Amino acid sequence: MNINLPIEIRRFKKIREEQGYTQQAFAELLGIKSSTADIERGKIKLSGTVVMQLLNQFGVNPLWLFGKSLEVHLRLDQSDVSPKVIAVDPSGEDIILLVNQKAAAGYPNNVQDMGWVGQLPAFHIPLPEYRNATYRGFQVEGDSMLPNIRPNEWVLGRAVQSVNEVSDSKIYIVVLFDSVLVKKLQKIPGVTKKVRLISLNSEYLPIEIAVKDIQELWQVNSKLTFGVDEPNESSLLRELQASMNELKSQLTRLQS
Repeated sequence: MNINLPIEIRRFKKIREEQGYTQQAFAELLGIKSSTADIERGKIKLSGTVVMQLLNQFGVNPLWLFGKSLEVHLRLDQSDVSPKVIAVDPSGEDIILLVNQKAAAGYPNNVQDMGWVGQLPAFHIPLPEYRNATYRGFQVEGDSMLPNIRPNEWVLGRAVQSVNEVSDSKIYIVVLFDSVLVKKLQKIPGVTKKVRLISLNSEYLPIEIAVKDIQELWQVNSKLTFGVDEPNESSLLRELQASMNELKSQLTRLQS
């Protein structure tokens, strides 16, 4: 084996050989075109989709694959929706990654790709509410969560470890295998393998999804909004005050 190849490539090949697959058969299993030859030569990087398939098919720990852990396998638990990649600064402190609308389109396929996730913008919020937990920010697309959350606003979510922790009254960022949604998440009485996603906008009907289709779950605890409009109540009060002043002026003129 070529020791000059990246560790994840060498371990990828090792997995294939230990499982007894040919390059072509392994490619078919993982959804790779043609064969795994180009990956094993180091010509093609491992995609997030391939890493995800290794986890789903064989329980391969993504951190071990990239040389960041000694634990080769993970116990697959359908209720486990914790982050697949954690970002930290040089001091080891968690940082908040931002996923805009454009990046959200590729996020589900790269959720376990440390290189891809590591390129997302990152920042700190020096407030006690953001300590002792992992947070991630997502830009909202669409109007399904009106009036609470408007299109293009940012929501910040705290990482959830298990679907069992879900509260019906909270809003969540739900990372599926093909999309990122912001919804209320509701457990279905008597059903453990499915949950219901609910929009705040009544024009959108609830949808049911399988728990196994949730890759990550983040509980929304705050949002970033820009161009804040003045409350309608303030404008109305000013209009009423102006009308009262005008009425007083008219009465004064009539009395004089």
